[in-house]
Amino acid sequence: LIAGGGAPEVEVSLRLKEYALSCSGMDSYCIKAFAEALEDIPYTLAENAGMKPIDVVTELRKEHAEGKTGAGINVKKNIVSNMYDLNVLQPLLVSTSAINLATETVCMLLKVDDLVVVQ
Repeated sequence: LIAGGGAPEVEVSLRLKEYALSCSGMDSYCIKAFAEALEDIPYTLAENAGMKPIDVVTELRKEHAEGKTGAGINVKKNIVSNMYDLNVLQPLLVSTSAINLATETVCMLLKVDDLVVVQ
C-alpha cells in the first residue's frame, strides 16, 4: 500500500523532473512533459474537492521537495496532510497499472501520428 491523496503522483513527478535535468534534447522534454502530466491527477482531485487546485499542487510540490513523501490532499479538511497519518492508502498495483495503461496509450497515439520513430 502507498499513500493516497495524490501523494505518489506528485512524488514521481518531482523525481522525474530531477531526472530530466540530467538528460538532454527530446528525452529531457518528453520526461518533463510526462512529469507535468502526472500532476493533473492531484490537480483534478483538488478541483473536484472544491479547493484551489493551483495552490494545492504548489503546496504539494513544496512538501515533497522537503522530503515529506506522504503529503497528499486531505479532502475532508481542504488542506495538505500526511496521508500515512490519516491512513489514506491505496494499492500500488492500481497506480502502476493506471500509469502503464496511460503511457501505452500515448505511445500508440504518437506512433499512429508518426510523431515518434519506432525503433
